[in-house]
Amino acid sequence: MSKKNTQKLKVLGVIGARSGSKGIPDKNIKRLLDKPLFLWVAEAARKSRFISRLIFSTDSPAYAALAKRHGVDAPFLRPAKLARDTSTDWEYLAHAARWVEENEAWKPDIIVRLMSTSPLCRPEHIDACIELLLKDPPAEAARVIYGATHHPYKMWRTSGNYLSPAVPRVVTGHTMPAFLPRQALPPCFVHGDPIAVRYDTLMRKRSMGEKIRYHLIPRSEAVDINDEVDFLLAEILLWKRIGRRSSGKDDATA
Repeated sequence: MSKKNTQKLKVLGVIGARSGSKGIPDKNIKRLLDKPLFLWVAEAARKSRFISRLIFSTDSPAYAALAKRHGVDAPFLRPAKLARDTSTDWEYLAHAARWVEENEAWKPDIIVRLMSTSPLCRPEHIDACIELLLKDPPAEAARVIYGATHHPYKMWRTSGNYLSPAVPRVVTGHTMPAFLPRQALPPCFVHGDPIAVRYDTLMRKRSMGEKIRYHLIPRSEAVDINDEVDFLLAEILLWKRIGRRSSGKDDATA
């Protein structure tokens, strides 16, 4: 795509960073190596060839102030009802898209979900998802995927005092698929970040997309941080990428 055409495209990047994390308090601003967690994906977004507006969506005044100190725009506070444990991606992304349209008269063509908890996200991951939408008009969304480390057919659920396969036989075709060799199972993937979705799909269909393209990346390029083990893994992988160790300090007051 020519530079001229790229400039005409309006792409809104939204970094989601609600407060209230249960597993790791203040997870989204916890220091990872030499910067708060959210800043890793923010810096990747800044290097994207397509993102023309980047917003930090949070319900926390402290988080918003920290984002601004690092040069990340936080023009509003997300309503508390959109920052619950049960709140959906669609809700806060639609809120951000609606806010820029109503307050800045700026209507994005594509909205990109960028999670603070995905510090390994690269600019090329972002651009690949956007390019998939540009090259495939019928597609409603595009997202990064990587190979599942634990195949869903090998997972279990509890039934009283006993275990049962998590995925039923009607799907797998096997009574006990957990005992099958991995090579005999169909490939399965996990979605990561980013997720790019068209404006009409998000705002008019109120959906994250049903006709979804994908960009496959190596497992070593993706960590979704939910607990301290994930934090440690992200630190190791980033250290290998950039060659620095963590200071081990949080950035709640930086």
